[in-house]
Amino acid sequence: MLSKAMLPRRSKAAKKPRTKVLNRLVEDNLIRRVSYEQYREKVRDVYDGPQGALLATASLLSLHMTLGGRLLRERKFDLRGAKNILDVGSGAGQIAKHLLKYSDQGTRITCFDLSFEMLRRARRRLKSEVPGHLVADLTRLPFADGSFDCVTCGYVLEHLPDPRPGLTELARVMAPGGRMLLLTSEDNFSGAWTSRLWCCRTYNRKELFDTCQKLGLSWKTELWFTRMHKALKAGGICVEIEKR
Repeated sequence: MLSKAMLPRRSKAAKKPRTKVLNRLVEDNLIRRVSYEQYREKVRDVYDGPQGALLATASLLSLHMTLGGRLLRERKFDLRGAKNILDVGSGAGQIAKHLLKYSDQGTRITCFDLSFEMLRRARRRLKSEVPGHLVADLTRLPFADGSFDCVTCGYVLEHLPDPRPGLTELARVMAPGGRMLLLTSEDNFSGAWTSRLWCCRTYNRKELFDTCQKLGLSWKTELWFTRMHKALKAGGICVEIEKR
């Protein structure tokens, strides 16, 4: 179980997160300058367009697709026993591809994304009738309470200026005891470049931990792609979360 004692400690003088000057210069700040509705339209335009068309290739080149698949293949995040899986912001189907491979036969998989074009690309890539696909907004999910016993949310939360509405919705649609694989960009230099490339924000690890705790989402296990990622504290925030 991941406790607060396991997270980096801060002195009283450093309670507020301090992003390095260079990170601030690199990180995109559109998400903080416009309304959520304006920003959401910008995100849809980015992923509907040429940049979104290259998403699967970018995920492959960055090794996120390969290393994310390893987490599931090696059962570091174990899909066995899951009956209803929700894949949040499915994009080009990068995670859904692994869900099809490593979940139990007969498991129901639901994929949603803000971009219809990304869903179309995902269907074409996956070539499977198993996943259901629909357009939806993470802050207003069209699912009943407790619908899913497993959620995967890979690099989507950073497209919200405030994580609480999205995490609240995910907690609502998760069944008690349900588990979530959450991956999101961290407030370090590599995260700042991700922000610049994809028009998103980054998250401070301790602040995100505290937010999840308040919403009844316990950080069960902190995950790393490789030993090197763990040693260098690289690869972003990757955790298994359980709904209390």
